[in-house]
Amino acid sequence: MKTKNQNKKRIKVFLAISIYFNLFTCISVYSQSDSLMNYLEIATKNNPTVLQRYNEYQAALQKVPQVASLPDPQLEMGVFLSPMEVLSGNQVADIKLMQMFPWFGVIKNAKDEMSLMAKAKYETLREAKLQVYYDVQRAWFDLYKVRQNIRILEKNLELLKTIELLTLVKYRTGSSGGSGGVFAGSNMSGGNAPVASSGMNTMGGSVTSPTTQPTVYAASSMGSPSGSTGLGAVYQIQIEASSLEDNIASLKNEEQAAMVRFNSLLNRSPRTQVAAVDVLVTEPLDIAYLSVNDSMFTRNPMLGMLAYEQQSLSVRARMQKQMGLPMVGAGLNYTLINKSEMSTSPMNGHDMIMPMLTVTLPIYRKKYKAMQAETIFLKTASEQNYQATVNALQSEYYQALQQYNDAGRRLNLYDSQSQLAKKSLDISIKTFSSSASSLSDVLRIRQQLLEYELKQVEAQVEFNKAEALIKKLIIYN
Repeated sequence: MKTKNQNKKRIKVFLAISIYFNLFTCISVYSQSDSLMNYLEIATKNNPTVLQRYNEYQAALQKVPQVASLPDPQLEMGVFLSPMEVLSGNQVADIKLMQMFPWFGVIKNAKDEMSLMAKAKYETLREAKLQVYYDVQRAWFDLYKVRQNIRILEKNLELLKTIELLTLVKYRTGSSGGSGGVFAGSNMSGGNAPVASSGMNTMGGSVTSPTTQPTVYAASSMGSPSGSTGLGAVYQIQIEASSLEDNIASLKNEEQAAMVRFNSLLNRSPRTQVAAVDVLVTEPLDIAYLSVNDSMFTRNPMLGMLAYEQQSLSVRARMQKQMGLPMVGAGLNYTLINKSEMSTSPMNGHDMIMPMLTVTLPIYRKKYKAMQAETIFLKTASEQNYQATVNALQSEYYQALQQYNDAGRRLNLYDSQSQLAKKSLDISIKTFSSSASSLSDVLRIRQQLLEYELKQVEAQVEFNKAEALIKKLIIYN
């Protein structure tokens, strides 16, 4: 009688453990946003692509002062090895200084063009930042998915061990007699047989030989042995446990690869540890991201870059038209003259200063017309590229919106199904402890719960990825 009471207490303990593993854990939300924002800040400072675009933008800014300046003045100097005799003396040297001036507006238009091109480069910098933000978030969510899958499988592995212990206790107490059986429709005929040893190694999926185990008798109404059925049940549980352990090991390798991908985006050591989150916050998007209108992509950096490119080409066209007009140059010619004893001129020995004016004659018009035609073609191509980018952004937006809605629907579905599966599993474990249900029913419901939990994590990750992509496409800040 005392032994039966101890066994009943053991059953209650194992049952409580199994129920514990199937309850929702009340975990406070980890500071996901804080850690993720910290990683985004690190990526902005260290990511090579962002740094490359930043340096390209700075280089584009340096082109503005280059084109905003006048052409360099020309200085010509000539010295006579033997003084040249002229009417007013002996000419020793000749110095010319000339400054060319482009047509009115050429320098201003060139400056405006380079300024607009620099703004286009800044938009590419914004695009690189947004892409890195999105890539970091995707890698973050992928890492979360792998870690959550590991946690779910480890929890199910512990649950299998609990069911295994519960099965051993059940058969040791002889509660499997009659037609109950662990498996539905199992053969219970025959004599008494050994069941299992309490020292069975459940972690490695191995058991001791039935011939060396202590014999535990479980009588049935037909006098059939239940030991072979109980041992087969334990074997089945250990087979599933070994499969889970293999999946956990595979996921841990995948976790290392996901950490390497994540750290590469932050341009740091591949083995650097990444902070984990226990709960991934899923918040619905603001209505502004879900309302479709013509101006929804106005702040997208790719469109901004193309818009600045078109403006710069328009300015270039005006500049090239002005470049076809004459350039004017102004300068001085200074002639150094020494006195000559032979000269009687009153200007003997006086240096000469002569103002000069130069005008270019752009009579070869073919090259100027070709330059303007080139700019027109480039502007037309840019306009077509702009429209193609708008179409691509719209298509990508609708795909992301479809994924967002679908993931949100599946998230609610799997949450509801996992809740029902948890309740069903708890009931099944209770009835199994009293031999009212078979082990196959318990394992089947456990497998359903595992699938629902894994699909719930997958839907949660896809929901957040779609949300991040929509925010990347539609910029409101």
